[in-house]
Amino acid sequence: MSEIQEVTETEQEIVATNSQTAPLTAGDRCDSCGAQAYVRATLVFGELLFCLHHATLNKEALAANTVHWHDESDKLLAR
Repeated sequence: MSEIQEVTETEQEIVATNSQTAPLTAGDRCDSCGAQAYVRATLVFGELLFCLHHATLNKEALAANTVHWHDESDKLLAR
């Protein structure tokens, strides 16, 4: 029998905070088109990854449900 482990609210907050601020990698793909993701939208009901194009298109529509908007689009200009 497997034992179900209870996760405290504090542990859930730590996991949520870490996922909100973890750097995006080349393996992170836009949920709309599959291009490299440069924006992570943490919403009250989950998380979405976007390329800059789709982040710009969806930001206003998602604003009411957005907990954290993690934008690394400055990487596009770093070269």
